[in-house]
Amino acid sequence: MRKAMRISSLIIASLLILWTVMPPTMATAEQKLQYSCSAQVYEAFENARLNAFTKETGISIDLFVASSNSCIYRVMQDMTDIASSTRAIYQRQKDYGLVETPFCKDPLAIITKKSTPINNLSEGHLRQIFSGGITNWKKVGGPDLPITLVVPGEETGAHKNFRRLVMKHKEINYDYLTYKSTRVLEAIEALPAGAISFISRGAQITHPAIKVLSINGRKPDDQSYPYHQIFYMVTKGEPTGSVKAFVDFANSKKGRAIIKERGMLCCPVDE
Repeated sequence: MRKAMRISSLIIASLLILWTVMPPTMATAEQKLQYSCSAQVYEAFENARLNAFTKETGISIDLFVASSNSCIYRVMQDMTDIASSTRAIYQRQKDYGLVETPFCKDPLAIITKKSTPINNLSEGHLRQIFSGGITNWKKVGGPDLPITLVVPGEETGAHKNFRRLVMKHKEINYDYLTYKSTRVLEAIEALPAGAISFISRGAQITHPAIKVLSINGRKPDDQSYPYHQIFYMVTKGEPTGSVKAFVDFANSKKGRAIIKERGMLCCPVDE
């Protein structure tokens, strides 16, 4: 009896020792990654990609969706492990220790309701429309129909990219301003024919009532289409551990396939 009790005591003592020295990752039932995601990136493909990442790695995602600016700020303040952004980080943010990794080249699509009877705009007309110089579709070959400007908020990556790529840094006029960039899709669907806006091509694909206009006769999937956004992963320092696994998955065969399914290109670009 005493021998049996002594053996039991040794087993219990051994288990206690193992418990105290066991690494935290072994003690945790599952790994979690804090991810702050740009609204455009999320609407473009993230629901499918995040599910695939968790299924492949077992790492679950604690998701926060906001503007690119907000997501980058959260990385700087150690409020998140990693962020996605639809714009490049500034030099001062690089000096602070942030690192960007490009992973997607996305056409910035010019969108309107399918019932709007026009399919193509010149770059000059597009610039005049969003500067307030053209206010009726009849000025660009369409019917006598007022143009309604729906614009993502000024802090969004979509707004900053459109102002840089299309407006050449001039001010953008608007009739409706949305706080979140992807809300322009809901606004276009709710408004009568004649409303126009811009958003990620990947986000538009899931909204069949909205069409994409050609620019100078070029569609977003044409190599010569003039407006593209680059999507970035942003980390504080070089990615390691589960953060690196997340970045690597974006560039994996499976991750790139999800991006291409939504009409976008991968970075580095597949030729």
